[in-house]
Amino acid sequence: MQGPDQDEFDSLSSSPLHAPLGLEPRRRGPPSHLSARQLVVGASVVAVAGIAVLIWRGKDSMGGEPYAVARIERVAPEKPAIVAAPVASAPDVTGSIPPRASGAEVEAAAGVKVTRGGDGGEVPAGLIIQVPKTFDIQLTPAPDRRLVEKGPYGPLPKMGADGTRAADIYARPLISRTDARSGTPRVALMVGGMGLNITLTREAINQLPGAVTLGFAPYGSDLDTLVAEARSAGHEVILQSPMESFGESDDPGPFVLKTSQEKAQILDNLYWQMSRFQGYVGIAGFLGGRFTASEPAFTPVLRDIGARGLLYLDDGSSPRSLARSLSQTTNTSFVGADVLVESRNGEEIDAALTRLESLARDKGVAVGTANGLPVIIERIARFTRTLENRGITLVPVSALATRAPSVSSRARR
Repeated sequence: MQGPDQDEFDSLSSSPLHAPLGLEPRRRGPPSHLSARQLVVGASVVAVAGIAVLIWRGKDSMGGEPYAVARIERVAPEKPAIVAAPVASAPDVTGSIPPRASGAEVEAAAGVKVTRGGDGGEVPAGLIIQVPKTFDIQLTPAPDRRLVEKGPYGPLPKMGADGTRAADIYARPLISRTDARSGTPRVALMVGGMGLNITLTREAINQLPGAVTLGFAPYGSDLDTLVAEARSAGHEVILQSPMESFGESDDPGPFVLKTSQEKAQILDNLYWQMSRFQGYVGIAGFLGGRFTASEPAFTPVLRDIGARGLLYLDDGSSPRSLARSLSQTTNTSFVGADVLVESRNGEEIDAALTRLESLARDKGVAVGTANGLPVIIERIARFTRTLENRGITLVPVSALATRAPSVSSRARR
């Protein structure tokens, strides 16, 4: 084949693309020699790359295994709700304050008609705000060892070596208040017959204010407990001594003081009565119309009462009683009742209490004694509830007793 076609064929056959695979002879040329500088640089690059790989793998705890990264946000824990510790309930003060009331409403609630000067006058139109007044008054615990001696039937009260008297130590203390200032009319009340009926006695203890003195007869059961309850509630107590009356049918019980008895027997019976309980400020007659009218029989009793540091309360039941005059000759502290409340009729009870209040306004002081009947206890509780609002101070019986001469004064006589 000649001409141009032959030339084109030769060029194609000589192309590497058309050469038989693997049949081309291997070219042997001189080996390529790298310089020392190139070798050092290459080795350095390899070393650095290796160190980088080691560092990267050291930080990878998964050893190169694939893993996912989850972001955990720290959230501050919620503060627990603060719960106040339970507090013991306190007596309701503001919530228990009664609402405003007019003067007429106060008198209606008290159940007592107040007598006013002049033509009687109208009930004041001004408002009265009643605020409960509570005082935690603690009476001296009884018995006080200084004031006790051994008797034939049990412990008996006695005058202390330094002149200390049971009438003072066991008395309910007076509170210094602006509404009890000098010149304020004062009323004292004793409710008797306590201890004979346990339920009724506890009603009187709880319903009557502490300034009301309670009289206990020596015949009740569990007298020590009841007297302790009364004194814990702030009531001072008096021993009611059964005495002979004019009525033949009146028989209060055993160990009665009678005019027919000898002096020794009278005092022996008195000591039995005195030993029944402790902590009383004085003695009051229980019945006793005939006995208190007999000077020979009554005189040694009053003398013994005064010598033991006690007071004597005449309940006002007998107009023939010699207690007031004999108390002076026997050096015995004395209190005489002005009003005796003994009716079972509510209106009559209220009238007696109104009379007591009027006497206090006229004389400055007034003393009332009452039988411990349920209706009387209820009426006295109502009467005393608003007494201070009417300008009268309620005080214990001992606060109005005449003061007997001291031991030193007796020694000089």
